[in-house]
Amino acid sequence: MATMTPELSVVIPMFNEQDVLPLLVERLRPTLESIGATYEVVAVDDGSKDQTPVLLQRFKREWPQLRVIRLRANAGHQAAISAGLAAARGQWMVTIDADLQDPPEVIADMVKAGREGADVVYGVRTDRTTDTAFKRQTARAFYLLMRRLSGIDAPPDAGDFRLMSRATVEAVNALPEHNRVLRLVVPTLGFPSATVGYRREERAAGESKYPLSKMLKLTLDSITGFSQAPLRLATWFGLVGFVVAAVMLAYALGMKLFGGQVLQGWTSIVAIVAAFAALQLLCLGILGEYIGRIFVAQQDRPSYYVAYDSLNDNS
Repeated sequence: MATMTPELSVVIPMFNEQDVLPLLVERLRPTLESIGATYEVVAVDDGSKDQTPVLLQRFKREWPQLRVIRLRANAGHQAAISAGLAAARGQWMVTIDADLQDPPEVIADMVKAGREGADVVYGVRTDRTTDTAFKRQTARAFYLLMRRLSGIDAPPDAGDFRLMSRATVEAVNALPEHNRVLRLVVPTLGFPSATVGYRREERAAGESKYPLSKMLKLTLDSITGFSQAPLRLATWFGLVGFVVAAVMLAYALGMKLFGGQVLQGWTSIVAIVAAFAALQLLCLGILGEYIGRIFVAQQDRPSYYVAYDSLNDNS
């Protein structure tokens, strides 16, 4: 395996997946064997605390095409995928989660579409009835928001299950930015693409690694990484505030000059001052998010550290 360059690499980020790992191997291995291409499976252990590392080593002894990469600490889902893409050697690369919500059997259809000329093949969830209504609505809102704010034509209901050509992955790896959101980075490249639909299944075992807090962070990274609309929103808030203040000033002067009665109420004053103070804090928060991204980029710290790569065992 050390000297072979596979045609296909399958990158799988993993974090505490001991329950689902045997089921994944049971379904993934025969699927890849049936495609008729040389392959490697790059399992990226993202600092698991359970028996995932032990199980990976056990399966590696029985499955020569399995390659294990272990990160020194939990770096996050997107960083783990980036680590796998940086290490993968295939001419085609598939990224898929370990939870089996995205069926590995669809990989064969993706490879076929790639061989027909597409650089990127997105797995699109045409049936999400197994997801909760909250999950479906928030996902729909996410893609709608990103299309409106950034203009990126990302396929709706397409997550991180996709096939990419070597040229696409090299373009992604060459990007200097941190906190990559790959489901938006890849569409911005504009490479020829295709889609393959499938029914999203329930998680086969274990617990979800994407709670609401991580979903919100992903949304925030997506907005600040791909759109300047929030900065423009702050500008519009300032213009609207200026107009409102000018109207109120003209009204107060008019009442004073023409003998009108000016209401001496403190409630309205407090409400107006509080509203403008809140808008100012919101604008400062938006600016802070963008400045924070600039600060992180200037530090140029790696988003992950590789502790172990089983490919080196065979060198």
